[in-house]
Amino acid sequence: MDRSAHAVGVEAAVSILELKNISKNFGAIQAVNDISFSLQPGEVTGLMGDNGAGKSTLVKMIAGNYRPSSGSMMMENVPLEMHKPIDARQHGIEIVHQDLALCNNLTAAANVFLGRELRVGRGPFQVLDYKSMYQKAGQIFAELKSETRPRDLVKQMSGGQRQAVAIARTRLTNPKIVLMDEPTAAISVRQVAEVLNLIRRLRDQGIAVVLISHRMPDVFTVADRIIVLRRGTKVADKKTSESSPEEVTGLITGAIERA
Repeated sequence: MDRSAHAVGVEAAVSILELKNISKNFGAIQAVNDISFSLQPGEVTGLMGDNGAGKSTLVKMIAGNYRPSSGSMMMENVPLEMHKPIDARQHGIEIVHQDLALCNNLTAAANVFLGRELRVGRGPFQVLDYKSMYQKAGQIFAELKSETRPRDLVKQMSGGQRQAVAIARTRLTNPKIVLMDEPTAAISVRQVAEVLNLIRRLRDQGIAVVLISHRMPDVFTVADRIIVLRRGTKVADKKTSESSPEEVTGLITGAIERA
């Protein structure tokens, strides 16, 4: 997809999620301070900042782990109240954690359906429907254009394939937003390219993706927009094409106050 045409489509879209003056404090510690931004369908937003900048806290509020101390969230113009992660999932918000939370001794399909297994039969006579789970997992991997196969064991997979399994798991619910925490950390260059392609697939399916990353080249390769946090405050929110790695580095370190 042409990036300029894609950007025009993003600007014309209705916001999937809008955060207004969101703050979060833990006692006397102000982790996130008065942050506002919106997420658009079919857009990748890079979320950047140093350790302790507030990225994880902000994402955990969107994912339903924390409740904001103040401010509000709107999803498709409807007030969004969440008390636990399952609430976020029910609203179409999925998260891929940095540790992926996969079971190494299980197959790709079993991991995709972990905790949401398909069953056949009635009452106490239900059994796992492996055929349907393998079939559905195979369809999702095909949609993502991943080489991962449903019957592959996770312990035998590369880092890129593991990411494919974790991303495939989010597709079970037809999500509107996928939050990705450092998906390209500690994997090879070839596997990084594979994961970035997976992110593009999600974007092209109209999903809003938030990419939390310290890897500047990855963010500038795949993100349409960059948000930079410093000490819990938003210091930049701009199109990737209008920024540069040098500017973002300055914003993260404080050499540049705001952009």
